[in-house]
Order: sequence, then C-alpha cells, then structure tokens
Amino acid sequence: MHDSLNRKISDKSAVVGVMALGYVGLPLVRAFWNAGFNCMGFDVDPKKIEALAAGENYIKHLGEDFVAEMAGSDRFEATLDFDRLGEADVLMVCVPTPLGPHNEPDLSFVEQTARDIGKTLRAGQLVVLESTTYPGTTRDVMLPILEAAAPDLRCGVDYFVAYSPEREDPGRKDANTQTIPKLVGGLDAASGELAAELYRHAIAEVVRVSSAEVAEAAKILENVYRAVNIALVNELKVILAAMDIDVWEVVAAAATKPFGFQAFYPGPGLGGHCIPIDPFYLTWKAKELGEATQFIELAGQVNRKMPGWVVERVMLALNGVGKAVKGSRVLILGLAYKPDVDDIRESPSFKLIEGLQALGADVSFNDPHVEVIHEMREHKDLVGMRSVPLTAESLAGHDAVLIATHHAAYDWAFIREHAELVIDTRGVMRDGDGVYQGVVLA
Repeated sequence: MHDSLNRKISDKSAVVGVMALGYVGLPLVRAFWNAGFNCMGFDVDPKKIEALAAGENYIKHLGEDFVAEMAGSDRFEATLDFDRLGEADVLMVCVPTPLGPHNEPDLSFVEQTARDIGKTLRAGQLVVLESTTYPGTTRDVMLPILEAAAPDLRCGVDYFVAYSPEREDPGRKDANTQTIPKLVGGLDAASGELAAELYRHAIAEVVRVSSAEVAEAAKILENVYRAVNIALVNELKVILAAMDIDVWEVVAAAATKPFGFQAFYPGPGLGGHCIPIDPFYLTWKAKELGEATQFIELAGQVNRKMPGWVVERVMLALNGVGKAVKGSRVLILGLAYKPDVDDIRESPSFKLIEGLQALGADVSFNDPHVEVIHEMREHKDLVGMRSVPLTAESLAGHDAVLIATHHAAYDWAFIREHAELVIDTRGVMRDGDGVYQGVVLA
C-alpha cells in the first residue's frame, strides 16, 4: 500500500480530501488544488457548501476571487456527504479543538471525525490531523478509533496516519499556507514519509520531525511562547499605567536593542482560536501526568483578566469627565480579534461589551469587516447585534469610544476629531510626545 499511495502522490493522481472548510481548511484545499491535485472538501455546514458551489468566498480576508476559479473547475468538489470519505486517498482533518466549560480539552470534533473516517476507511489511505492539540492526541485518541472501526487494517502497513499542525495567521500579508514551513510527523516512519512527500507538492518548505508527538508539541510551544510573552507585556501595561508611563513607548525603546529582545504588544485580551486556548491543552495534559505548569497557567490568568481591567479604565475615564458608566453610550471599535479580518473567534471585544453592559452602559460596536454577530458557542445574548455606521454624528453621539481592534480602515484623525472621549487599548492614538488630548490609554 505504501508504494501504491506514494506513486499516486508523486504523479498527483491522489485525491486530496480536506475535512472542515474554515480558516484552516479552505486555504489548505486551495493550496493542493493549486498544486494540481483533484480535491474534495467536506463540511457539515450547508451554507459553506452552497457558497463554494456558487464560487463565493465566505472568508473575506482571503479575497472575493479566492474560490471562484477552483469552484469552477472539474478538480474540486465540496460536499456534505461523509459517506464519500472513502473516495479520497488523503484526508486532512482541520476541525476545531475548543475548550470545555472548565478549560479542559474538548476533542469531540476530532473524535467524531475519526469515527466518520472509520466508516469508510480503506487500504491505501493517508489520514493527517492538522487541528492543534496536546501531544499524544493523534496516537492515543484518533488511532484507536480508526483501529476499532477497521480491525483488519494495520496502521503503517495498510493505511497511514500523521500529524501536521496548521500554522495559519488570518490576514497576514507576508506569508500564507503555501509559504509557511510545514511540520510533519508520522505515527510511524512510513506514515511520516508519505505525509511529508504529499505536502512537498503544495508547500514551499516541509520539515519532517521524528514523530507525531514532536509535531504536536512544537505547535503547542509556538502558541505558549506567544501567550506567555503577551501576558508579560499585558502585566507590564497594568504596572506602568499605575506609574503613568506609556507602555508602547517603553516597548519601542526596548526594541531598539538588536539582540536579546523581541517586541510583543499589549491589548484588551487574547483572541483567535489558538493563543487563548492551546496553552490549556498542555496544562491539562501535564496535570494528567502529575506535573504542574504554573508559569503557563499564570500567563493565562493575566491575559484573561485584561478585558476586566479595560472595562475598569473605561469607567474611570468616564468618571474623569463627570459621567457615570451607567447610562453612558459606549462605542467599541473592532469586533474581530485582530486587524483587517472578519474572524471573531474568542475575541476579547465580547467580554468588553458584556462587562460594560453589566455596569449599565448602552454599548454599540462598529467593525468594517463584521456586519452582524452570528451564532456562537458563547455570548448568546449578543447574537444579532449589528455594526453601527461610523460617522461624525455616531462618534459625537457616544460618551466614550473604545478602540479594541486597530483595523487599517479606521481613520484615526477623523475619530479623534469627532469623539468626545477615546479609550485606546492598541496604542494607535499616540503622537511623538505621548497621547492626544481626550485619549486615555488602556
């Protein structure tokens, strides 16, 4: 089976299937389509399948034409029918790995996907998990489900399983799925070899590591590194604010050192599907092994309390101009968790809205990339809330404007001109001598 699948990969006759066509899966299937493979996309959301059939892209930052050419070809098909998983020679799993109510890993999507694959698993297939998770998930969670579903087939002989972590950064202009180096680790040598050979056709650089566990741990390390450093600068922001020192100026000054320092910047909290979640996967696994992760858990605590600190700063800023937060109109700029994308997953803006509402504020939001708050796992009371127009009248009509996301589309001079009070969590309302009049850093 190894040699047969390797020949299919080499001559690009292998059919590549991608499961879950979201922020990771859609760019991934496009990369393999660009490489000349016949591709299938699988998803449970009929709206996505309908959009793809019509050549419409539902992930705005990728561009309006991102799927049009692919959807119009005879080398791509998107389907809701998971009974067709057996038609693909390769299945790449890009499903969510969220947290449960007690910050424990929720692997239900991975487990269900493995069961779905198991129903049609056949000899000559390669299965690659891309979802971020703790070390051991591919071997200890996914593989047993596949083995139970197909007891007559042997992993590494009849079918093959590997792990290759997604490294997407929505909205980034200087790198994309095809240019970001790809880590690949197999459950065995044959699986790792096949997976690495496959990715080399679509990705500029493939880095093969010794095992799936190494690849899983590397991805966790990447996001823990960012979470810890962001927590450090967020904690520093709180301390320096109490000392009336501009943290953004401090970071800029430190960044002039050409070695030994990498700049991280504070904000109103963490967002996105990776950094707020992935460190807790590692802490959970460590506890299972009887080990402590005090450093990582402390970083999580710092980052998670930042929205509450920002809400307090808004309250104090309003108080400084003789207004109570209760009954005040507050406009939040930016619902997406990062600039210039429509991705609202885990955005701290939701906690800012809810925190201010709990104090009696009348809260609105504006986001040039997000028209309305759609259905989510959390924040149910905010679903249906719509972005308000950003005009001179709407800015002047609010008691405070809170900058949560620094989209490039925002005209900061226009906002500064018409807003009575601005609370800036991103350091965009600063000039060479500090902050502009009527601006409070938070």
